[in-house]
Amino acid sequence: MDDADWRRLIDQLRGGDCTPFLGAGACYGTLPTGSELSRKWANSYKYPFPDDHDLARVMQYAAVLEGDPVYLKEQICEYLRSHGLPDFSHAGEPHALLAKFKLKVFLTTNYDNFLVEALGGAGKTAHRAICSWADRNPQETPELPEPSVEEPLVYHLHGSWAEPSSLVLIEDDYLEYLANVAAAQASGNRTLIPISVLRAMTTRSLLFIGYSLQDWTFRVLFHGLLRAIPAVQLRRHVSVQLLPPVNTPIAEAEERAKQYLVRYLDTGWRISIFWGTAAQFCEELRRRLGPDA
Repeated sequence: MDDADWRRLIDQLRGGDCTPFLGAGACYGTLPTGSELSRKWANSYKYPFPDDHDLARVMQYAAVLEGDPVYLKEQICEYLRSHGLPDFSHAGEPHALLAKFKLKVFLTTNYDNFLVEALGGAGKTAHRAICSWADRNPQETPELPEPSVEEPLVYHLHGSWAEPSSLVLIEDDYLEYLANVAAAQASGNRTLIPISVLRAMTTRSLLFIGYSLQDWTFRVLFHGLLRAIPAVQLRRHVSVQLLPPVNTPIAEAEERAKQYLVRYLDTGWRISIFWGTAAQFCEELRRRLGPDA
């Protein structure tokens, strides 16, 4: 991101012309990372394969052994809820910072309720809704209250821990999600995404916080959902990204990795990148907003 990107983003946040899109990295320090969660369950179920860091595959294995994926999802939700809330007073905490802006729709692929809690702390009454991705024959788009600054919408694209069965968690879930998005797009059926959410995705700039090119969530989000909605690509967006590990400590390798990611996200997607953690991004955003942030 250069100064022009920051200036545009700050204007959009202040004016409500931005839709935040939160992934797992937005909860770093409060909830376990995907790889930490994966290795915990891999150890519990004695996962025999080398990719014990891959949450979707480990959970697929565990679900097969259990014979009941919903039970597994209930266990995951209980474990995640036991970690409590983030420190919303911390300068690097993204949920509380975003809750202060005049935004009407917040999108997330996380299961937690942190956005709802943060918005409540900012004096707002959030409505929460969950994508019906597993409904094979939806009859109509669910009717939701029209979002407003005072009563914003928090939309869970991959499920919520309030409804464990809604979680997109195992490999089969991700594949079914992709298939249902593709089928809806091919048929012209807009039942998967409510109109208020679709409008927030296509008419405003998106701010992605907490995603990695390496995880399933990112791949399904970009290759499934967003690619199926071409109008998303008409605006300029921002993504907060950590540089994935490279196979050599040589600085040249890191630079090549950055060049690849910039080209991948900028070509077609029109996404500017902030290199760093969600906390580092929020601290820099507060600095640029000035003393009122």
